[in-house]
Amino acid sequence: MKRFFVLSLSVALFSAAAVAQNALSAYTTLEEPLAKALFEQFTKETGITVNFVRLSGGEAVARIEAEAANPQASIWVGGVGLDHITAQSKGLTTPYRSRFAQNTPAEFKDPANYWIGLYVGPLTFVTNLNRAKALGLTPPQSWADLLKPEYKGYIRMANPNISGTAYNVLTTTRTLNNGNENAAFDYLKKLDANIDQYARSGSAPGKSVATGEIPIAIGYAHDQVKLKVEGAPVEITAPSEGTGYELASMSLIRGGKDQVAARRLYDWILSSPNAQKLFTEWYLVLVSNGAQKHPLALSLNQIKTIRQDMVWDGNAVNKNRLLDRWNKEIGSKR
Repeated sequence: MKRFFVLSLSVALFSAAAVAQNALSAYTTLEEPLAKALFEQFTKETGITVNFVRLSGGEAVARIEAEAANPQASIWVGGVGLDHITAQSKGLTTPYRSRFAQNTPAEFKDPANYWIGLYVGPLTFVTNLNRAKALGLTPPQSWADLLKPEYKGYIRMANPNISGTAYNVLTTTRTLNNGNENAAFDYLKKLDANIDQYARSGSAPGKSVATGEIPIAIGYAHDQVKLKVEGAPVEITAPSEGTGYELASMSLIRGGKDQVAARRLYDWILSSPNAQKLFTEWYLVLVSNGAQKHPLALSLNQIKTIRQDMVWDGNAVNKNRLLDRWNKEIGSKR
């Protein structure tokens, strides 16, 4: 009887280990329907189940940092690259040199292999034409336009403390002012006067524009193109002065329990034609060599972009200082 119990316990432990090897915990900043489709396709091809939690970029960094002593996920997929650089500078991620990384140009990946870029997307404005017409507004064409008195209370963007998209607005403003942070915050304070509210995710303001809740929003072009294709009466405009952009990235989490499965997912995302197709169907412009592009997607070479210093922008010290100042001078005043 005792021998049978020991044998049964051994079988149970082996079975649990086998189940664990076929499961993976992940954080993602991709839109939830895309993440669900992507991870289900991975499971279909590999048999490895992905248990994922969708978080905005700032939330992902905060949770990974809070769990650093006992990581609850092993990989972070998607999210503005600046947030991945912040996580790296905090020692929260670990390097991995995938054999498929050679398909990604050097400018879109970390030289020490801590993160790798997946796709790019410029910051643009989206305007609900029906709502704008009713209010007598015309779509903004520049960052300067956003400060016009007639837009007061009619613009929405995300909260830079939570959203990588919104933090990218801060760094873009700084770059447009040649690194002069006083000038950048003078602009941001004036912009704040026209902002109705700061949302919790970068894509949320555009969705509110699509429904007519608010006439104008700042966000990434791919999210806005999707709204237009789905029938929303919107116009997308790129700021004439130049605009910043995201390099959505992927990192492995330091100390994650499912490192083998996480590396398989990492490799699969970089190499699977099915994964690439899913990204393309969401109007995302992939950076890997030879990747297909949706004809409606807006790529960086179609608009004027600024020269971003992503390493500086993503550095935790710089980011904390900019966010602290934003909270003190803008966020706390609301």
